[in-house]
Amino acid sequence: MSAPSLDVLAIAAHRDDVEQTCGGTLLKMAAQGARTGILDLTQGELGSRGSAESRASEAVDAARILQVAWREALDIPDGRVENNYANRIKIARIIREQRPRVVILPYWKGRHPDHYTCATLGYEACFLAGLSRLGQTPATHDIDPFTLRVLCGLPPHRPFKIVYATLYYDVRPTFVVDITAEFESKLESIFAYKEQYADQAAGSKDFPAHAEIRERVASMAHFYGMMAGVKYGEPFFQKEVGLVDDLRLVPVQTI
Repeated sequence: MSAPSLDVLAIAAHRDDVEQTCGGTLLKMAAQGARTGILDLTQGELGSRGSAESRASEAVDAARILQVAWREALDIPDGRVENNYANRIKIARIIREQRPRVVILPYWKGRHPDHYTCATLGYEACFLAGLSRLGQTPATHDIDPFTLRVLCGLPPHRPFKIVYATLYYDVRPTFVVDITAEFESKLESIFAYKEQYADQAAGSKDFPAHAEIRERVASMAHFYGMMAGVKYGEPFFQKEVGLVDDLRLVPVQTI
């Protein structure tokens, strides 16, 4: 029997991206009884610290802290997350397997090419996953047999909602999730990547000192939390217009 569908699936380029951008939100959803998951597109083999093998072990620890029900990493080359048909098919297979209602993607602008490419790649894969004849045309002949076999054996599926985690891009979010109660565990999930965030010479120009990480994470969470009138928050963007049924229940005080 197949596993139950995921309520929320976060897709990111690298292991530890999700922990930083929306780890508190995933933990909050899990605490409310939602079934959550993480799809990392790469193995992280180009990271300046640690190795793909150590990152995989650390990702398991982080997933346990965030109480996610499912996590997997694809084999897309690190530093070469490209929006091509083969990669879209790999993600579409996961979408059909896990059948998430909500997908979280990174924002489509940013410093790292893998991150912003993931946004468009993930969106287009979600669209493809809903096509009933996907996998039955000549365009898929160059896809590896395992992926194609699994894809064709699963019914079409598209997420109901796609939202974008905006933590590392300067854009005003359309909503913020209160992670005040989840903040310490979010921080713990980041620190699960011991080789990534331990003080060392490798990558020292790109990574803050270990003693500074808590302050940086807290400062950003506090900034977005203040926008919504809470202590700590994680920011998100949705392309759609929000729908309100009762003006008396709209959250966040104006005055």
